[in-house]
Amino acid sequence: MHNTTAMLIELGAIILALGLLGRLAGRVGFSPIPLYLLAGLAFGHGGLLPLQASEEFVATGAEIGVILLLLLLGLEYSASELVTNLKTQYPSGAVDFVLNAVPGAAAALILGWGPVAAVALAGVTWISSSGVIAKVLGDLGRLGNRETPVVLGVLVIEDLAMAVYLPILTALLAGVSLAGGTVTLLISLGTVGAVLYVALRHGRLISRAVSSDNAEMLLLVVLGLTLLVAGLAQELQVSAAVGAFLVGIALSGEVAEGASSLLTPLRDLFAAVFFVFFGLSTDPADIPPVLVPALLLAVVTALTKVATGWYAARRAGIQGGGRWRAGGTLVARGEFSIVIAGLAVGVEPRIGPLATAYVLILVVVGPLTTRFTEPLARRLTRRATSKAPGPVPADTEPTAKPTAESEHANA
Repeated sequence: MHNTTAMLIELGAIILALGLLGRLAGRVGFSPIPLYLLAGLAFGHGGLLPLQASEEFVATGAEIGVILLLLLLGLEYSASELVTNLKTQYPSGAVDFVLNAVPGAAAALILGWGPVAAVALAGVTWISSSGVIAKVLGDLGRLGNRETPVVLGVLVIEDLAMAVYLPILTALLAGVSLAGGTVTLLISLGTVGAVLYVALRHGRLISRAVSSDNAEMLLLVVLGLTLLVAGLAQELQVSAAVGAFLVGIALSGEVAEGASSLLTPLRDLFAAVFFVFFGLSTDPADIPPVLVPALLLAVVTALTKVATGWYAARRAGIQGGGRWRAGGTLVARGEFSIVIAGLAVGVEPRIGPLATAYVLILVVVGPLTTRFTEPLARRLTRRATSKAPGPVPADTEPTAKPTAESEHANA
């Protein structure tokens, strides 16, 4: 009874603090994510007010937060739109991998951590945080921007690549034989392929089966289905987040719209818990010794992510402002990077603190670059053009910002 009372008090304090921080961030027009992270550091081990009774509950809530973030992201697109994105944006995915995985692998080798640690740190620096980026895009009202499908296309490729990468990394870390690793990889690819096939061929049937005029029934069925598929995906060595994303892809039409409106408040609550838990799991005392290499790696890979987004938007025919917005949006790292680092700690313990410091830096910097990359680029462009004769180049003009409805209508 005492433990239950303590848990209720701690959870109440956390949620109240999150609400106050969210209101503060809203008043200054800023994303609340960095404030949530700082709150997690304050409540975590080594912080000002360490939690005791509610830590396990918060950990479970954090997992649900990631799942809901990816589900809501998947609801934005149909299976056919996903396939179109993969067909048109795979060159951008390849550029993303080269520009952002190589610095992590090189850093691990320079530090003398060995090839397996290099594969792990490559994943940490490669994968942007779909959860953080989806939340920031929603906070800033950019889901209807012309460059947003390009950003989501890059994120989709990364998330699906995790279905290949994570089984390979797990096999390397466990020292599994080539045959064992191949079987795990085939199971993973088969699961993703099967879900995509069902979504493409029978998505309407799934949506019809899930559909309900009763909001309560629709919420229960969609949430239950998502958690079930996410759990099964994790059992099959596919990320739970990828499983949730694929459920969102499988649902379309009025069902997707209804589920999105019902689940958005729930997502916001559990997403906030996820960011707090991320801070809770970090001991502030572990950060200073690895801060310099983490900062250097963060600077390099922030620039390479900006270059990735700029290249992807340019390929899609988006003009200057949208290119810089796409690049700045991709900077944040988060949930996948932490998962990868957690897997690799057994092989190289120093990966944990380095990855934690690295992600903390970029999960704070990411919302800032999302907001300010384009205005900064415009200011620099104006300075350059003011010194040169002639008109302002065409690609510095603002890009159109159609609504989310018009994006789906044009798709």
